[in-house]
Amino acid sequence: MKRVFALLLAAGPIGWVLTASAQAPETVTSAEIYLRLNKLNVLGSVLYMAAHPDDENSRLIAYMAKDRLYRTAYLSMTRGDGGQNLIGDEQGVELGLIRTQEMLAARRVDGAEQFFSRAFDFGFSKSTDEALATWGKEKALSDAVWVIRKFQPDVIITRFPPDSRAGHGHHSASAVIAREAFTAAADPGRFPEQLKYGVKPWQVKRVLWNSFNFGAGANTTSEDQMKIDVGGFNAILGKSYGELAAISRTNHKSQGAALTPARGQSMEYFTLVAGDPAHSDPMEGVETSWRRVEGGEKIEGMVKQLIRDFSLAHPERSVPGLAEVYKAVSQLPDGYWKTQKLKEVKELIADCSGLWLEAVTRSAYAVQGDSLGVAVTINNRLNAPLSVADVSLSDVRTGFSVPLQQQLEGDKNYSFSRNIYISPDKPLTQPYWLAQEMSPGSFNVSDQRLIGKPQGDAAYTVAFRLVADGQEMVFTRPVQYKYTDPVKGELYEPLTVLPPVTAQLDPSLVLFTDGEEKGFRVEAADRTGHSGLPKFSLTPTPDVSVGPPSGLSWLARPSTSKTETVTADLVFDHSGRRDTAVQLITIDYPHIPRIDYFRLAREKFVLANVKTAGHRIGYIEGAGDKVPDALQQMGYEVVMLKERECTPAYLKQFDAIIAGVRAYDVHDWLAERHEALMDYVKEGGNLIVQYNRGNLGRMSTAIGPYPFAVSNLRVTDEHAKVNFLIPDHPVLNYPNKITDSDFEGWIQERGIYFAGQTDPAYQQVLSMRDPGEPDQKGSLVIAPFGKGMFVYTGLVFFRELPAGVPGAYRLMANIIALNHKRAF
Repeated sequence: MKRVFALLLAAGPIGWVLTASAQAPETVTSAEIYLRLNKLNVLGSVLYMAAHPDDENSRLIAYMAKDRLYRTAYLSMTRGDGGQNLIGDEQGVELGLIRTQEMLAARRVDGAEQFFSRAFDFGFSKSTDEALATWGKEKALSDAVWVIRKFQPDVIITRFPPDSRAGHGHHSASAVIAREAFTAAADPGRFPEQLKYGVKPWQVKRVLWNSFNFGAGANTTSEDQMKIDVGGFNAILGKSYGELAAISRTNHKSQGAALTPARGQSMEYFTLVAGDPAHSDPMEGVETSWRRVEGGEKIEGMVKQLIRDFSLAHPERSVPGLAEVYKAVSQLPDGYWKTQKLKEVKELIADCSGLWLEAVTRSAYAVQGDSLGVAVTINNRLNAPLSVADVSLSDVRTGFSVPLQQQLEGDKNYSFSRNIYISPDKPLTQPYWLAQEMSPGSFNVSDQRLIGKPQGDAAYTVAFRLVADGQEMVFTRPVQYKYTDPVKGELYEPLTVLPPVTAQLDPSLVLFTDGEEKGFRVEAADRTGHSGLPKFSLTPTPDVSVGPPSGLSWLARPSTSKTETVTADLVFDHSGRRDTAVQLITIDYPHIPRIDYFRLAREKFVLANVKTAGHRIGYIEGAGDKVPDALQQMGYEVVMLKERECTPAYLKQFDAIIAGVRAYDVHDWLAERHEALMDYVKEGGNLIVQYNRGNLGRMSTAIGPYPFAVSNLRVTDEHAKVNFLIPDHPVLNYPNKITDSDFEGWIQERGIYFAGQTDPAYQQVLSMRDPGEPDQKGSLVIAPFGKGMFVYTGLVFFRELPAGVPGAYRLMANIIALNHKRAF
């Protein structure tokens, strides 16, 4: 679900975004507090490594974090940008933004932390070497080493082996990176530039491969491997680790990755990759008590006493003891575990006192050059021995500091409001990984300190300086937008900094099919309410003639017969200089915080010389794609179809019916409407089905008129040579003559989930292959049926059409024209 706006600011790097945490402030039960008290006496850490969101072993992670109480984290090499989207039409970096938030939601369930490298998920890869070369092996390795040096894991656990058993080039590449990072992180000569940022070389004790049994012949476990049972029941939480894992994975909604909760014994298997051997436990030989810190032994006894005295009904009684622990830890020599345990003790003091700290606004957006009201609330809900010294906000040319020196009475709100000035120099809210233009296979981040972080920092934070039983400590909270939805109740969302003026190009892609003139416009608004709108223009393009604007509208026509895609940026005059507009795109789903991100406001002109036959298209929306918009640009009238419209009488008005990506996976009713769809084809219609995944490898007549299987076959090389197996077939000749040039400029891949085991009635028109593999012939299969045609295609039109690939438009026009009389 996406809303598109646009913003104006000085020209600069594209892709600015906010994904700051926007869930409601955390509150915990006494049971969770009890668990965290026990964790104070555990000084061990585990880092899990794999390639993508949902690759992680959620059950093992939950077990390590919630049972063994280790500091546990997952390093995903990518953000899952190149996958498919089951809940909407977002692709690429937008999908990566969604999956980043889904990962953070999953970690809030299983208790682990989340890291990412700068590697970009460029789609399915069949080769370790391809993945490492595309990511930039040294760059990806540097990121892993940085995370290891900062997180200091005792043990690294990988999900995959470094070979073909991993099933994906990204998977095996993550294992290669893990193994090499084990050595490099301990070597001061490797990536020495990192050492000036406060990290030191770190020697991990061992790297283990968490072998797997995924079924269907993918069993890499054996009884001679080390194994542990992670299926236990946590009585404090009231759930087994299998149940926690299922809840965690349910957050991966864009992938449809929910699991059935598992209960009972569950064995995990491990094989040594590097480092010291282990025979009975992954953490064998690791000191995980306070004995690993000089002078820490006395703290263990203090914590044990706190645990013995803990009252579920009155956790606030533990605050004085926690303050003593805080003081004792503060006196230890500086080091990793001192820093980590001070954080844990401080948050336990807040948990035990029921401390509510909040800084909120009444607006989701702060405008540069304008002011913003911030409301601050403090409540010591359980009357712990707490006082507040001051509350402050400090930022570019703005802020406040309110000295309070106030003892906090029990369950009393201490509130005040302040207006802050949003400096014109305040950066637009942006995520670090999109602040610079990307390389082909990775993001670029110049600030070393940001690398690995799951998301950008909040636009503003408020610091609360409190004193707990004599111990001073500072708590920080992000400034968030709070509101009450009449259905969902109280909600917290991020605060996003905007420029004074917003605008939107509509449409953002203009397709020229035969040299015709087409129009587009800018929709603009003054966010301040008093500045007024600037004068807009477009940067010149060599092969498109754009006329002078009429208000906020333009007319354009191609000035060449070439087939190509060109772009023009929206610019405006402001204070004697020319600046560039950027779009604000909002991604809004109920299971994650609102996501705002910025990119250049750019018009894409596609010069494709597309001829079409037919006019009216019925489209059955699937998991979500932008194909209907592309069809409208081609000149078709597109009607979105629901179950009730799929009757022979209604369908006969359409020149073609197109099923969106994974439509048969997300709409059970399509199987029930199979006969009606086949009747439509039989009477002269044209049914075009884009890729599906359900029932992989099984023959089915639930989609087409004759049996075929949806296979896991694909061609991932977007440059792969495409062979014409039936050169005189109408799909290659009418109304457009398809040539090799129509397969130039494709992005990410050629196709996925090809048709396999096809009935002889299907015509296989194209073949293609990845390097070192046999030809695949199931990317486009066509079967005449009655008077009409049925088509199944795994070609990724859902990627190529929005990307403005001219040949994809021409080929789609030919597929739509298959039942046209002149095609035969």
